[in-house]
Amino acid sequence: MGFRLGRQRGRALTQIATAALTTTLLGAAGGTAVADSPAPVPAPLQNVPPQTLGLTVPWAAKGKAADAPESRMAAPTLSTPGAVSAPSFHFSGVAHNGDLYQQLPNRSGFEPRTRVAPGWGIFKAAQNVDRDKDGFADGLYTWDTEGNLRFTAPKNEFETETSLVGGGWNIYDKVLSPGDLGGGTEPDIMAVDKAGVMHVYLAYSDGRLTGRATIGGGWDQYTQIAGQGDVTGDGKADIVARDTSGILWLYKGTGNWRAPFEPREKIGGGWNMYDRLLSTGDVDGDGNADLLARTPSGDLMLYKGNGRAAGVHDKPVKIGWNYDTYRLMF
Repeated sequence: MGFRLGRQRGRALTQIATAALTTTLLGAAGGTAVADSPAPVPAPLQNVPPQTLGLTVPWAAKGKAADAPESRMAAPTLSTPGAVSAPSFHFSGVAHNGDLYQQLPNRSGFEPRTRVAPGWGIFKAAQNVDRDKDGFADGLYTWDTEGNLRFTAPKNEFETETSLVGGGWNIYDKVLSPGDLGGGTEPDIMAVDKAGVMHVYLAYSDGRLTGRATIGGGWDQYTQIAGQGDVTGDGKADIVARDTSGILWLYKGTGNWRAPFEPREKIGGGWNMYDRLLSTGDVDGDGNADLLARTPSGDLMLYKGNGRAAGVHDKPVKIGWNYDTYRLMF
């Protein structure tokens, strides 16, 4: 992929992040559950129309039912669509005081950090996504402590728009969007519930989700799951998962939403030396998704993806320190 950085891209990322926070703090979500939510959801609010809760969401404004999407609606983006299978996202970190910082990738690691906004202590997780597959972030899912999932994306070149996808997401232990899991065009979501069962939600271009498809159990054996794009070189989104004994496993993507991953393959042991694994996609600009790992002392290690099905990562390189200042990284 072509490696591009610039002030315009940085401004767009900042706008998306700030809009997501502002909408949440202003109480755009007047309840905790709407249609398209995972099941179960709090009974009193199940299937309540967005209009009833006073929400401003694109499909409600158009008079469409939020729980009956008809097609993948086109959404404006900031760049030309492409076919990049490993996006190059910025690094985002939420400090223990709730401040959000961002860093742009620069091939060898990340640029110095920029403070974007305070108040991000309300979020449990967040995930950048690349809807048009041009390699850059053009959307953001946020999951707050109340169990609400929201989606923020550019409305035009100068404005962003945030909508409530649904409530009740606190039934899940892990929520991640590693890329296109269903063979379509959008970055989909996988969620592991507290019983260890994985579910997949296929995404629409405006951030809405289909009903969930249950994939299978046993995922509670993993303490960390990470992935953002293709790491094996076949064009499909992959993930890695670390089990309780510290062994890291590779799950190759299939592009089939009914069975999104092939049987696992062992990468290696000793991964309990890290307290956080994540991927921001392609850090070094070679077209392969990379893996980031943080030690308890705050060192940030980069495992470059090499595009090979076996031995998918090169040896680690230290690219930063003091990353233990962050409570949340994405």
